[in-house]
Amino acid sequence: MPGIDECLLEAMRLPGARGAALVDWTSGLALGTVGEPPGGDHEAAAAEAAELARLAAEQRAFAPGDAEAEDADPPVEDLILSNRDSYHVLRFVRTSFDSSVFLHLWLARADGNLALARIRLGEMAGRLVLG
Repeated sequence: MPGIDECLLEAMRLPGARGAALVDWTSGLALGTVGEPPGGDHEAAAAEAAELARLAAEQRAFAPGDAEAEDADPPVEDLILSNRDSYHVLRFVRTSFDSSVFLHLWLARADGNLALARIRLGEMAGRLVLG
């Protein structure tokens, strides 16, 4: 089972990958980064992505219809943000403790495959070992 560094390096092998990070959405801290940072600063990008992730994760409107109130997992699996030249995919990682981390993949729009990236990030999140 891969750790943080191995997981991020695997993410960078996806077509169009520009950068990747594992971020704690409660604190906004990057637990690991690789590649280019969106906006030129890994820590600022992590903090800004964490704000978006936290907003989605804490809203009941985005929860599945059968979600239990006591469920500790975020109500969303992933977020996709697109702009003129890139995609940002934020994939929440289920953990045994508090599930407060997500993988952030930054893809070049011209070279990236959004569907493939989403599938592979889900697989990576399932195999990721934290601790």
